[in-house]
Amino acid sequence: MMRFACRAAALQRPVLVLAMVLAFGVMKLPGERALFVQHRQLHFRDVEFNLDLREKIGQLGFIAALSGFRAIVADVLFIQAHVAWERTEWGRVLLLFRQVTTLQPRAILFWDMAAWHMAWNASVAATNDQTQPRLALRVKAQREYFALGKDFLERGIKNNPEKPQLYDTLARLYKEKYKDHASASEFFAKAAALPEAPGYEKRFAAYELSYCEGREREAYERLRRLYDAGKNERMPTLITRLKFLEEKLNIPNEQQIPENAR
Repeated sequence: MMRFACRAAALQRPVLVLAMVLAFGVMKLPGERALFVQHRQLHFRDVEFNLDLREKIGQLGFIAALSGFRAIVADVLFIQAHVAWERTEWGRVLLLFRQVTTLQPRAILFWDMAAWHMAWNASVAATNDQTQPRLALRVKAQREYFALGKDFLERGIKNNPEKPQLYDTLARLYKEKYKDHASASEFFAKAAALPEAPGYEKRFAAYELSYCEGREREAYERLRRLYDAGKNERMPTLITRLKFLEEKLNIPNEQQIPENAR
């Protein structure tokens, strides 16, 4: 009887522990649900601690990230990326910024710097690469770096859709690197629609639209609304583009802005 009672008690202990764990889990559910909702409202794509992240940041970095030191690890990697940039080690710059942005997806600076190094610095280096005699291959490498910069910005926007800075940088990339004025206008306009956007975003969206064949009337109406909004909007570029569109669209003289407008 004594042996049977001991066995029964031994069997009951795991069941009791399991019941306690389940009860604790049920108690945590409302709090975890609230935290999940808050992250969704903030558009926060959390870091996934899996083998892919382990491969990206190395064993020590992975352990540090698991220990709650993600920001410190990201800062160290960011410094290493800066050193790699000074040495023009573009492959290492790319790898390190992928690690940094994986660890800190809500840090605008990291996405912005990653795009700048790829689409501006590395692309220029590829174009001027004297070790590659074939122009076609240099141009191919240049466009690949454009695409890498664009990818960083698009992923940065997905993680920070409420911030205007990355929309602005993506608009500039389309404008300066792809010469795609329609897409540049689109992303300047998206930046302008956000609460924290600087005032020039709306003007820049209209400027870029004024270069789009077939959309001159829409651009003219936007620019004219800005001009009519007051002197603060009457920048030299706005007046120049408005005058250009008035001539192209044959706007009647009485509807045109004054020659000495400002």
